[in-house]
Amino acid sequence: MRGLAKTSPEAGSMELIDVDEPTPAADEVLVEVDYAGLCGSDAGIYQFKSAFERMEFPTIIGHEYTGRVVEVGGDVTRFDVGDQVVERPIRGCGECYQCEIGMENICQDTELTGIDHDGAYAQYVVAPEASLQPVPSHVSPRHAALVEPTAICTRAVIENSRVGPGDRVLVAGPGPMGLLSAQIADAQGGEVVVAGVGQDTNYRLPLAADLGFPTINIEEDDLATYREDRTDGIGYDVVFDTTGHPSGLPMAAREVRKGGQIVLVGQTGETSMEYTPLVRAEVELQCTYGAMYQDFERALRLIGSGDVDHETFLDDRFSLLDADEAFEAFLAGETCKPVFDVSVLR
Repeated sequence: MRGLAKTSPEAGSMELIDVDEPTPAADEVLVEVDYAGLCGSDAGIYQFKSAFERMEFPTIIGHEYTGRVVEVGGDVTRFDVGDQVVERPIRGCGECYQCEIGMENICQDTELTGIDHDGAYAQYVVAPEASLQPVPSHVSPRHAALVEPTAICTRAVIENSRVGPGDRVLVAGPGPMGLLSAQIADAQGGEVVVAGVGQDTNYRLPLAADLGFPTINIEEDDLATYREDRTDGIGYDVVFDTTGHPSGLPMAAREVRKGGQIVLVGQTGETSMEYTPLVRAEVELQCTYGAMYQDFERALRLIGSGDVDHETFLDDRFSLLDADEAFEAFLAGETCKPVFDVSVLR
């Protein structure tokens, strides 16, 4: 079979390779992949940021996907051939303290699909039965490919944030996680604004507007004046930093109200700022990472109800046969959520 693999530890280095079709173990299923999304971490692999130095080469990447079960291992009981599924790609060890208390998303010895083992930019992928969830028939495969990032944002908003009806919410960063978080915060009753930079004005901020959100270009608009008008001078109740940029948290600290909450979704790396004002204002800093079974279930319900609009959100212009175009467009802010039709590899 063919798959798109990272082939060396340097920027770019993505190639379509031929590998043997995987065989499921007794507790695994073989999935024929239908659609797969491009995630910010996939772009990080493309650039080969330091977080991915543990990868071996070649490794087929991709972890946001949906497909149909085509073969089941001898011990599998929950799935049958033909079932549409999605995978929870963070696989806990099942033995560490975090796994024992039901927090396998932050397992001490986790494995990630598309990083630690071959992923879904391929004709077939194998996955443990325990890491799969069924897709309801009313959710189309194109939309099901985005259940995983939607689940991450579902966890960020519903499980880890304080967003409630009438809360004034700022989402910093109009990338995939930002626009999904904005939609879910809106569904929770928040009054949501989305902020971006000049690079975002061509595609991502207009997309946010198409989804119904007021937008701010922080490089041109006066944030202090906007905040004064929008929040009566109080500041935002909740700020989501989905930027993945060192400037995100300092900006969030300026925009949040006293006693408010900052939710860190993007993985920034390093940043520098003065923390004393946050302490004196009793601002809550809440981190959020990954997603678990309940988050996936909620994501599927939000998609099914229409509270999360994937049809407007996804971008199916790109092909795995020329994936560099998608990665470069993503990094330039010229797209937000590419979704690949993986059937082109068959």
